[in-house]
Amino acid sequence: MGVMSGPYVIRGAVSLPEAELMWRFSRSSGPGGQHVNTSDSQVELRFDLAATESLPEVWKERALERLANRLVNGVVSVRSSEHRSQWRNRETAAERLTALLAEATAPPPKPRRKRKIPRGINERRLREKKQRGDTKRGRSGRDW
Repeated sequence: MGVMSGPYVIRGAVSLPEAELMWRFSRSSGPGGQHVNTSDSQVELRFDLAATESLPEVWKERALERLANRLVNGVVSVRSSEHRSQWRNRETAAERLTALLAEATAPPPKPRRKRKIPRGINERRLREKKQRGDTKRGRSGRDW
């Protein structure tokens, strides 16, 4: 895991501006022993996807559509609490958010083009099916 703390790059020249990220810290369950009772190591990172100006319009529409079931009033949130240190949880949360947005803003895959199956391939497949059927039919002991 690399050191991020800086502009969180989604793809190409597009990155999340630090000013639009909302951080919230709370006590975390999980590793930490007694330390966990005193420190706010769980991190919740929120990003207002609906109101942002930092994403290209096409990306924004795509992300709003694909993340519709994850959004609460246009805000996407990511939580991280697997590390003992708040700093590492911040890094993890930021990585998750950038990965999520990178996936959500990716262009749709090219539509599949139908191709005609060559006749030889189809004939070979049918011939092999026939042979397999004959082999299996030969296994039943009814014509002994």
